[in-house]
Amino acid sequence: MELFTAHAPEMMFGSLLMLLLTGFPVAFALAACGLLFGFAGIELGLLPPSLFQALPLRVIGIIQNDTLLAIPFFTLMGLVLERSGMAEELLDTVGQVFGPIRGGLALAVIFVGALLAATTGVVAAAVISMGLISLPIMLRYGYSPAVASGAITASGTLAQIVPPSLVLIVIADQLGRSVGDLYKGAFIPAFILIGLYVLFIIGLAIFKPAMVPALPPEARTYREPDGSSGMRSLGVFTLFVTVVAVLFGLYYGEILSAFKGSEVTPATDEVIVVALTGGTLFAWLAAMINKLTGLGLLSRITERVTFVLIPPLALIFLVLGTIFLGVATPTEGGAMGAVGGMIMAFSRGKLDMAQLKQGLESTARLSCFVLFILIGSTIFSFTFTAIDGPVWVEHLFDKLPGGEIGFLVFVNTVIFFLGFFIDFFEIAFILIPLLAPVADKLGIDLVWFGVLLAMNLQTSFLTPPFGFALFYLRSVAPAKDFIDRVTSKRVAGVKTMDIYRGSIPFVFMQLVMVVVLMVFPGLVTFTLDKKVEVNLDTIEITVEGDAGGNAQGEGGWGAQGDSFGGAAGGQPATGTDAPAGGAGTSGEAGSGNEGGTTQRGW
Repeated sequence: MELFTAHAPEMMFGSLLMLLLTGFPVAFALAACGLLFGFAGIELGLLPPSLFQALPLRVIGIIQNDTLLAIPFFTLMGLVLERSGMAEELLDTVGQVFGPIRGGLALAVIFVGALLAATTGVVAAAVISMGLISLPIMLRYGYSPAVASGAITASGTLAQIVPPSLVLIVIADQLGRSVGDLYKGAFIPAFILIGLYVLFIIGLAIFKPAMVPALPPEARTYREPDGSSGMRSLGVFTLFVTVVAVLFGLYYGEILSAFKGSEVTPATDEVIVVALTGGTLFAWLAAMINKLTGLGLLSRITERVTFVLIPPLALIFLVLGTIFLGVATPTEGGAMGAVGGMIMAFSRGKLDMAQLKQGLESTARLSCFVLFILIGSTIFSFTFTAIDGPVWVEHLFDKLPGGEIGFLVFVNTVIFFLGFFIDFFEIAFILIPLLAPVADKLGIDLVWFGVLLAMNLQTSFLTPPFGFALFYLRSVAPAKDFIDRVTSKRVAGVKTMDIYRGSIPFVFMQLVMVVVLMVFPGLVTFTLDKKVEVNLDTIEITVEGDAGGNAQGEGGWGAQGDSFGGAAGGQPATGTDAPAGGAGTSGEAGSGNEGGTTQRGW
């Protein structure tokens, strides 16, 4: 009994880790540990018998959580878009744009991966789609299997940091912060990470050109009647659209101020979203006018790129634009995204009742998986809190050298290595509730802390032996040599070690981003609304009273000599002739002209 009392938190946490390492389902491992140690504590008289009395209400509260509603909406949107054929069109078109340059196919994969991340938010859909479509083309034209695999898996995992990300929704719920704030905070770091991927591919194209060759001329399908590529038209049109978007962003504040009739300073993320939307709308209008009138000002590849990019960009604005502009909550944005995805898939003839039913079943399965883990973690936290587990965790981190920096380094190191073996949902539901109070006590901004952890959790999809993105690609990549259907040549298959080896540089880049965010937290926090500091000591609530000490009140405080609405001794005085120093308490005005003093009325 003394051993249990002194070391209950350590024993409980250790038992949970042992259960997880045996492969026991996470939700049931959490619940089992919570119930086992809870009932043991009750039997030993260390915990109150009413420990689990509030558990049913907590479970109902989880089911009623509006924030978690965004998970099935975004999941359904991703699964529907996976079947809509959007990924195929994007990869084909963007591959034709970047293909003529060395490393162009890998750049196209990264660009399309970012677009799919911003529309689907589901890693499996992005990795499998790009693995089926892009990997055979990259292998056909001589790409290194490791580079091709790394580009596909890393681009697919962008769905975990680019909003709308399921990881950010779960982390926001566990930290007790707004999902919209985490989306805004992750916006700039996600773009920087994409930039690092692009720089890596450009570096390979310069120093290792044999690993990332360009598409041969016969593989470029979009040609003008005169035989030219039409890239000059695309470049000029892109430059023109960019200028329009930048100008619209620069003058957006003035336009908004004129519309509202007062000076308005829009947030940076709002300006970016509005500028991109304005440029996209201009591009679509210009391409439509050119096509309908037959002016011939745009080349075939320019029109193709414009009309292929418009649907995903429109969906991004429907989801993220409405969230950043404050028009919709993340849950409402997810609902609109799911409806928009279904409309897009249906308009392409890619959605029927059988596919919709399959998507709904997969969505329900994932949502139940998340809810069961959350219910299990709630049962675990009931007992863990009762045995002073949070105090043990706090003291555990108090002993770390380096204060805040030491805490961040230790936490990120632990989460990185746990990502080798445990799914991001499990890490988020088990560790973040334990870490959040300690981070808050250290004065760490929890939104920045959440984005930092999300960037770290992204590595769990790429780290062997259990990186999910690696196995998603393994399931669709050819393991043996095969005869290519276009060139009729034998092409080497992709080995599992090639997939592992290709992920290493991208894991390193993600860790670099973790360090960058630790050094420059402003990359996350500068896009957030400024916190309004309120000094409660300076707040005054004043109600004007009648001259001469008259005051009107409801209910008596009964302080003689005051006018707080009470007569002497707390007795009501409903007339106008109250005793000296008295005041009315029944809503009538009581006169206190003979020695009464008027104080601030409530």
